Amino acid sequence: MSSDDLTEARGTQMPDEETDAFLREQGFGALALSDGGRSYAVPVSFGYDEERERCYFSLVRFGDDSEKLRFAETTTSAALLCYAVESRFEWRSAVVRGPLEPVPEDERDHVESVMDDNAWFPSLFPPSEPITAVERVALVIEEVSGRHSG
Repeated sequence: MSSDDLTEARGTQMPDEETDAFLREQGFGALALSDGGRSYAVPVSFGYDEERERCYFSLVRFGDDSEKLRFAETTTSAALLCYAVESRFEWRSAVVRGPLEPVPEDERDHVESVMDDNAWFPSLFPPSEPITAVERVALVIEEVSGRHSG
């Protein structure tokens, strides 16, 4: 593989402003969680709040148990991956890392506003499993990196 091929595969770092814009536009990704030596990733919608340096999630529980909520409780540092791929030569991605914390009750309106601004929500949930809880969680941003093709 030539050095040009490697550069193309790795892409180039996005400026901070471009990474912020991408995270605001995207509104969905995969949230990676861990519990000791076990890992778990789940697709999520999120609201990006660059002023407060947070990504907000509504983690939904169906039925009596939730693997994602169990993992969220034990994760010391989560990772959110967002990406958009137009072709193998045109793509963007961003990774956000940091601890998770519950959203305090007095911040719920702010979180809902941020999520309304840029989160993407699927329109259907399985009717056979009713929603039994919604936990609002914030990823406290400690590190952000963005890359894009060429």
